[in-house]
Amino acid sequence: MADVRPFRALRPQDALAGEVIAPPYDVLSDADARALAENRNCFVRVTRAEVDLPLGTDPHAESAYAKARDNLLAFRESGVMVLDDAPTYLLYGQTMGDHTQIGVLAACSVDEYDRGDIAKHEFTRPDKEDDRTHHMEVINAQVGLVFLAHRPHAGLTAVVARIGASKPAWEVTTEDGVVHRLWPAPLNEVEAIRAAFAQIPRLYIADGHHRSAAASRVHANRGTDQSAYFLAGLYPSDRLQVLAYNRVVHDLNGLDNEAFMAALGKSWDITSGVSDTPTERGDVRMYLDGLWHKLTLKSDRVSTDPVKGLDCAAVQDHLLGAILGIDDPRRSTRISFVGGIHGPSALKDAVDGGKAVALHLFPTGLDQLFEVADAGLVMPPKSTWFEPKLREGVAVRRL
Repeated sequence: MADVRPFRALRPQDALAGEVIAPPYDVLSDADARALAENRNCFVRVTRAEVDLPLGTDPHAESAYAKARDNLLAFRESGVMVLDDAPTYLLYGQTMGDHTQIGVLAACSVDEYDRGDIAKHEFTRPDKEDDRTHHMEVINAQVGLVFLAHRPHAGLTAVVARIGASKPAWEVTTEDGVVHRLWPAPLNEVEAIRAAFAQIPRLYIADGHHRSAAASRVHANRGTDQSAYFLAGLYPSDRLQVLAYNRVVHDLNGLDNEAFMAALGKSWDITSGVSDTPTERGDVRMYLDGLWHKLTLKSDRVSTDPVKGLDCAAVQDHLLGAILGIDDPRRSTRISFVGGIHGPSALKDAVDGGKAVALHLFPTGLDQLFEVADAGLVMPPKSTWFEPKLREGVAVRRL
């Protein structure tokens, strides 16, 4: 049963939340990060502290980690960020268009992560693990939310609805039009939230594999009561929005269009002149030479394996790898990945602009992610794209 605890958050002064909260550190270019840092209260000065150092500074230089520590300390000393009086849970809500999700910010157990009760579905890269571990060690705090999903729980849903019906501590609309809200849970609701999580048997990492792995490494080094937990945002799976994660391939591996389509027809049924958006699992839309095509894997190629049966795996195994020679999409320079937030028009524009072919996939479901994780397996690269993204600087957990 999930050990999910309240914590004493360091968070933006309510009136300054709009200045502080920032996009995730790993979606920003250097230029984007430096532009955001022109607002001296922006949390990018902690997550991408090289913005306060000379142009060209290595973000992994010791000076960058030290600057992150100094900036976080300065935020607290100046009153930009303040420490809650007592441990509690924070409810973090976001509205993007017609979609609203509310999750619980809390401290989750490193031991449960290490045992696999907090389930993973991706491999991590050693260099990124090293970076997040060192960042956490130097600044002596956890500043990034590990995004966790869980199956719905009626009791927890009721508590969240009750708190979410009240006025939030702050409400901010960010530059992308997403509305963010924060509610500190009243202390008389803390036990109800903790008891509800104790009845949820398993949590799943939706995003944040490197941060959770880093927290485990920090706890292995420190072994303290405080390092035994990590900062997370926990959301019920029925309230999350997963979009497609699409592919753009830069060339046809030496084939012309006719030869490529002939090779494709050996594994896929093809219908040409269709709309640009897949309507169900197993429906892949391909844009090639000014035309959209519907691809459906031939029945003798369809797998019941929880990983190989995913649309993104079928595309990898029977198209990208088998025909276009992209065997390692993590490292190949011949492929680009485009989040579903950008829509099919971005795929069409890429091909019309000189790329070879684009693939619009149906979104991977949370049920599929859970099945893969429960089997102890790993999803293919770039399988899920969640929107809206959780902002950084909403809350910090000190170590």
